[in-house]
Amino acid sequence: MKTDILTVGEVLVDLTQTGVDERGIRLLAANPGGAPANAAVAAARLGASAGFAGCVGADSFGEELIRTLRDNQVDVSAVATDKTVPTTLAIVTVNETGERSFTFYRGPGADLRLSRDQIPDEMLYGAKIVHFGSVSLTGEPARTATLSAAKDAKEHGALVTYDPNYRPALWPAGEDAEGWMRKPLPLVDVLKISDEEMELLSGKNTPGAAAEALAALGIKLILITLGDAGVYYHFGDISGTVPGYQVKVADTNGAGDTFFGAVLRCLSIRKGLLENLGQEELENILKFANKAASLTVSRPGAIPAMPYLAEVEKEIPAPEKI
Repeated sequence: MKTDILTVGEVLVDLTQTGVDERGIRLLAANPGGAPANAAVAAARLGASAGFAGCVGADSFGEELIRTLRDNQVDVSAVATDKTVPTTLAIVTVNETGERSFTFYRGPGADLRLSRDQIPDEMLYGAKIVHFGSVSLTGEPARTATLSAAKDAKEHGALVTYDPNYRPALWPAGEDAEGWMRKPLPLVDVLKISDEEMELLSGKNTPGAAAEALAALGIKLILITLGDAGVYYHFGDISGTVPGYQVKVADTNGAGDTFFGAVLRCLSIRKGLLENLGQEELENILKFANKAASLTVSRPGAIPAMPYLAEVEKEIPAPEKI
């Protein structure tokens, strides 16, 4: 089946701390997660046609992840199951301000078993947008599968989008994490980075300077998320900041994925994707994405917290309706 958006990479279980019991023992909830899978769900809940390519283990967690994606109208025909390793787990602890820290059980996990031949050419070449992150670059065969898929998609005319997330614990000792995270940049049309990854990817420590350096690599649209301050954008000869929305934070997990999923949703329904995209329309897209992300952080979990289109439109009209 063809979808407008195809995301490639990891899907896993986030064992997220929900509190402690009366004995002080930590309580964890098994939430579906993984940045590319999250982005696919975020886009689908907002009305986009989205699919996901990845790999899970032949276990109850893997079955639940596939069911969650399918229940959220994400095409799962490119999700493989590996019988030799378990579904990847991430332990997510949340502090009193909602900020996260991660510990991974992945030695290896099924997400790294994704191979290029498990991504159907029909699905890859039929997508308007092909999206990936950097977690799948941390080991083989997922690394080669991800880079090859991005290259092949680019050659077939897709808009290639990239959201690198630096997770030090996932990089084997001696690996050049910075080098591998930078390697896909020449293929990328739209890049979303947080202020945490900004200097790592660009060598610059301010949004303006970082965006200029990244644009010099041929990246058309650069989005630098700034937490509750919003997002800095650079597109051709225009740039600026779109403020975020102030909410009481329950959990920041999935916020960036919701934001980018919303952006991809808006681009996927445009004729020409980035063509004839003006500053006013771009800022409306980013306002819409900021609002979607603010709803996610106001609730616990990643995928379970992501809003549907009707929820966002109660607060702000979709860009195409302005």
